[in-house]
Amino acid sequence: MDKSEKIEEFYKRKFDWIPENLHNNIGHFNLFKVVPVVLGKKNPIPFKRRDFYKITTIIGKNRIHYADKIVEIQKQAMVFSNPFIPYQWEHLESEQHGYYCIFNQDFFFNFGDLSQYEVYQPNGTHVFDLNDEQIKYAFQVYERMENELSSDYVHKYDLLRNLVYELLHFVMKMQPNMNFVKQEANANKRISMLFLELLERQFPIDESHTKMQMRTASEFADQLAVHVNHLNRAVKTTTGKTTTQLISERVLQEAKILLKQSVWSISEIAYSLGFKEVTHFNNFFKKHTLLNPTKFRKKL
Repeated sequence: MDKSEKIEEFYKRKFDWIPENLHNNIGHFNLFKVVPVVLGKKNPIPFKRRDFYKITTIIGKNRIHYADKIVEIQKQAMVFSNPFIPYQWEHLESEQHGYYCIFNQDFFFNFGDLSQYEVYQPNGTHVFDLNDEQIKYAFQVYERMENELSSDYVHKYDLLRNLVYELLHFVMKMQPNMNFVKQEANANKRISMLFLELLERQFPIDESHTKMQMRTASEFADQLAVHVNHLNRAVKTTTGKTTTQLISERVLQEAKILLKQSVWSISEIAYSLGFKEVTHFNNFFKKHTLLNPTKFRKKL
């Protein structure tokens, strides 16, 4: 399977240079303008994960291959990309206009946890269509970023972090029905969040992390030092889904990514996802997709 593209590789591929201050104690942030593209030109960028975050606001028709989904932008949108989900852009028209900013995890070290927001969660919404008024506002935020980045203000990176949060909250506020449930911080929510964190920590599956270690509600309960019934009740109360449902959904998502992105065999994928027998994996996958893994892979 392809390894994640490092931020150094991004600069080398895109601009044929690497910033001198790429690695420092405040993390890395940069801003770029979207430029017109040449249609029909073979895209050298593989479908893969990157080791940095990216927020793109763009005018132009595009198709984004995002994890196991394909999302089309008909006019204009804001797109949130993160290191945990592989993606690839496909430009559908040459005229493209907009901005994108990139930053790594170190840029937000001690300044908040990005994973708490739905736009950076595996099952969250990552592409947001914008109307003309909304994209005008977003571009103004990028222009403020541009001004701050070129300034000599000693605390400019604090302001840039605030502007990243401004984009994040801007799209979340305009999506009132997003599945981002605000509940009081009670014991059920705390246990549920710890379970989800443990679940997500097992991904992505790759050469350096080749196998899930926990697959059942009981295994997660043991790790959290709670009774499995307590865990199941907390998760159901907080998320509306059972513990088993959430585990299965995440395993299915990773299975689709591995089938689409990796060159691993079906048996290797089954083993990596904690299935003792490949037939168990085949039955699980077909139950949820109506296709067996081999047919799903051939469809791609």
